[in-house]
Amino acid sequence: MSQPATAEAPQLKRVMGPGLLLLFVVGDILGTGVYALTGQVAKEVGGAAWLPFLAAFLIATITAFSYLELVTKYPQAAGAALYAHKAFGIHFVTFLVAFIVMCSGITSASTASRFFAISFFDAIEINFGQFFTDHVAQLKVVGVILLALLFMALIAAVNLRGVSESVKLNVILTFIEITGLVLVVAVGVWAIISGVDVDFSRVVAFDTSGEKNAFIAVTAATSLAFFAMVGFEDSVNMAEETKDPVRIFPKVLLTGLGIAGLVYVVVAIIAVALVPVGALAESDSSPLVKVMEAAAPGLPFSNILPVISMFAVSNTALINMLMASRLIYGMARQHVLPPVLGVVHPKRHTPWVAIIFTTVIAFGLIFYVSAFASGDTVAILGGTTSLLLLAVFSVVNIAVLVLRRDVRKEGGHFKTPTVLPVIGFIASMYLVLPTSGRPAVQYVLALALVATGVVLFLITKLINKQLGITGPGITDPTHLADAP
Repeated sequence: MSQPATAEAPQLKRVMGPGLLLLFVVGDILGTGVYALTGQVAKEVGGAAWLPFLAAFLIATITAFSYLELVTKYPQAAGAALYAHKAFGIHFVTFLVAFIVMCSGITSASTASRFFAISFFDAIEINFGQFFTDHVAQLKVVGVILLALLFMALIAAVNLRGVSESVKLNVILTFIEITGLVLVVAVGVWAIISGVDVDFSRVVAFDTSGEKNAFIAVTAATSLAFFAMVGFEDSVNMAEETKDPVRIFPKVLLTGLGIAGLVYVVVAIIAVALVPVGALAESDSSPLVKVMEAAAPGLPFSNILPVISMFAVSNTALINMLMASRLIYGMARQHVLPPVLGVVHPKRHTPWVAIIFTTVIAFGLIFYVSAFASGDTVAILGGTTSLLLLAVFSVVNIAVLVLRRDVRKEGGHFKTPTVLPVIGFIASMYLVLPTSGRPAVQYVLALALVATGVVLFLITKLINKQLGITGPGITDPTHLADAP
């Protein structure tokens, strides 16, 4: 059901120029993926860990071309949900796309919270080694779970405080996470030039342990590395707040992707050249800490990197929980989720019920993977995030082709070569399927989240019927991300 039209409806202010938009794109992509998953990617393919990151970058870039055509053609907020709605006109499909995007935000934030807790205990172990051995080590397993939950609660508190505070904190955290990656690259290059024990032969060495052949190992690692490249799609939701989006979006988005892709490939090469793959992937601790220890054993850089990692993943969690709560709020306001999820706090003017709802889901994910899932929990949550978003990317790549029938004569817009959405759809769908080597637990988590959404959708239809609200549900997806 559409929101009531008003004669003087307020419009979003176009305040983002090329610089701010580039910072948003780069800051959104850089984060938990490279800090947390470099070791797990190396575990799948050996020293050629840079290859899955490169493959993920190429697939993300191909899909980015589809987003560019759509965002310059329809420069409105709501992103993938808007494009699915315009392409297919099926309200349940629009709802599913929006809900899956929301779920990807929660799984991404849960990944970050788990890694935040791991980095905290890494910092204690590195800086207070004997104390850690005597008093903390035995509590680490339980401590990581409790700290991850506490961290998620703190993110919720910031979110409840207000969007202004969240955005200001995001800018600070973005600079900290970029500083950490620049430090890793700088120290790594310095170590290589200084003649520290470096073995570049590892960089081209495949080691596909287990029963996977080389191709399946690379695709499985790529599906995990893809988590590092997600985030750029969030920028399309800023279309209505960007100055001249048709002109600057293509250049800025591709530049931001290029910078992030280059950083990830360089970090992966440095990591493998300095640290043997076995040591890099031996635990769920930060692989970049091991890189710093190998590159500068006499310097205190490795002591501070876990702290920087904590700030970096905090940024990932904050951005994604902010997005997820606003999407839930928007869907409730559009009468496709229970209306209680659209309630706004009278003083803070934040969607407090939606924030609590998304936080509870994150709690459940963290507890489940920590208590019941076998394997690296950060990799499981990160892989589930990439699974959800790759499914959305498949829809977007189809939508761009379907919407070619909508010829827009007023002004020009970016147009991607037809072959790219086709390749993007095939590549994204392949990485969604089990044949890509993706663990079954990721499908279990993804399906459980989607099933929750479907149940809520059906409950809402019953509520709407009782309240006499007619209409199929989402009729104006541009309001999905609206928040006070």
